[in-house]
Amino acid sequence: MAKDVRNLTGSIVALVTPFKDDGEVDFAALDRLVDFHLENETDGILVLGTTGESSTMTDAEDVAVAQHVINRVDGAIPIIGGAGSNSTTESLNKAKCLQMVGCDALLLITPYYNKSNEEGIYRHFTEVLDKTEVPSILYNIPGRTGCSISENNVVRLAEHPNVMGIKEASGSISYATSVARHVSGEFRMYSGNDDMIVPILSLGGSGVISVWANVQPKLCHDLVTSYLAGDCQSSLRLQLDGLDLVHALFCEVNPIPVKAALAMMGLCEENYRMPLYPMAAANRARLENVMREAGIIG
Repeated sequence: MAKDVRNLTGSIVALVTPFKDDGEVDFAALDRLVDFHLENETDGILVLGTTGESSTMTDAEDVAVAQHVINRVDGAIPIIGGAGSNSTTESLNKAKCLQMVGCDALLLITPYYNKSNEEGIYRHFTEVLDKTEVPSILYNIPGRTGCSISENNVVRLAEHPNVMGIKEASGSISYATSVARHVSGEFRMYSGNDDMIVPILSLGGSGVISVWANVQPKLCHDLVTSYLAGDCQSSLRLQLDGLDLVHALFCEVNPIPVKAALAMMGLCEENYRMPLYPMAAANRARLENVMREAGIIG
C-alpha cells in the first residue's frame, strides 16, 4: 500500500483507458499516459472509473489495466481502482481482485439502474467495505446513477474503518455543504466536478478526482496545492481561467471529449467502445480551438 493513502490530497486523475483500432487495450499508450502524469506531478491515479470506460470492460481487462498501471507507477503515487457495479456481488468481486493486484484504495459507486432504497444503498457499500481491507472512497454522482448517497448514509458510512472519503460529483453546493459538516482527518471530500474544485476546497475538501487532469495535470496539481498552501487567489485564477476548457471537455458525455483531446495531443488513439462514439464536428472544433488558445496544442 502506498504510504499515507488515507491522507491523500491534490489532483487525482480519472485516467482514460486507451484502446487500439480493434478495441483491445493499448498498453503502450497506457504507459505514455502514466508517464505523462508522473512527469507532471499528478498526485494519484484512478483507473477503471467512468472516464476509463470500465462499464464496457471485462473483469480480466480490469485486472490487467490495474496491474499494468501499478507496475508502471512502481509506488511513486497511489493507485485507486474503480470497483463500481449496480450488482453488489459484482462490486465485491471487483474490489477483491483490485485489492489483490495491489490497488492502494477503491472507488465505490452507488448502485445504478436498480438504485435500491436507503437501507439497500447502505448495505451495498458495507457488503464491500466489510470484506475488503484497503481504504475506499464513496462515489456520489446521481446524474449517472439515478440515486444519491443521503447525508444520513454519509454519516453512517463515514464511521466505517475502511472508508477514507467521498468523491462528490452531484454538482450541488447545497449537498456538498451538508457533507462538509462530516469531513475530518479520517473522512475526506474530493471534488468530482472540475468546474467546482475551488468551491469544494473552500468547504474543507482535500482535492479533486479529475477528468481535466488528463489534459493539464500540472495545472490541476497546482490549483489544489496552491489552495491548500493558503494561496487561494492563485487557485481561483487557475479555476476560472480553465473554465472554457473544462466546459469543452464536457460538451458531450465523458469521456468522449477528453479522449479526443488526448488524441490531439498524440498521447493515445481516439478509439471508444460502443455505445460511445466520436464527437460531433462542431464540438470537436470547439474543443480544438480552446486547446489551441490554452497552448496545449499548436
